[in-house]
Amino acid sequence: MPVIPYLPADIEEPRELVTAIRARRGGTLLNLDRMLLHSPPFAAAWNAFLGGVRQTLDAPSKLRELAICVVALLNDAEYEFIQHGPEFLKAGGTGEQLEWLKNLPELNAPAGLFNPAEYAIIRLTCEMTRNIHVSPATADAVLAELDSPQHYTEIVGVIATYN
Repeated sequence: MPVIPYLPADIEEPRELVTAIRARRGGTLLNLDRMLLHSPPFAAAWNAFLGGVRQTLDAPSKLRELAICVVALLNDAEYEFIQHGPEFLKAGGTGEQLEWLKNLPELNAPAGLFNPAEYAIIRLTCEMTRNIHVSPATADAVLAELDSPQHYTEIVGVIATYN
């Protein structure tokens, strides 16, 4: 149960902010938005920042969504996993991969379930989330699998953001 109540799903004010959030969300407000709108300045900042993280990065969406799902599972953030599991599937992930992720933090996936880039992202996400410190071996593995330092920066930023 939330400590403070969700605002109504049909909230209209502040009009410009609610309209912008609805536009980004395909016309609806998520429960997250209904909570954040208790503070319009915070909701506006959140919408701008997370909108940029979700919609403007160049790193592959499948890897970004994989990292978000791993963060959600490691942090017992069921709501986040429910929101992003379908996004991972839309980005090319499989139901079998999504189901296996529920076994985290075990890192011994069946051979062939994840490609080397995906497995490197899972390791990176686990290390950043659980240990804070990323081992040089993991950083090197991720860098070897991504196309550019920009993609590495973006993936690390996504993990940090969702943590």
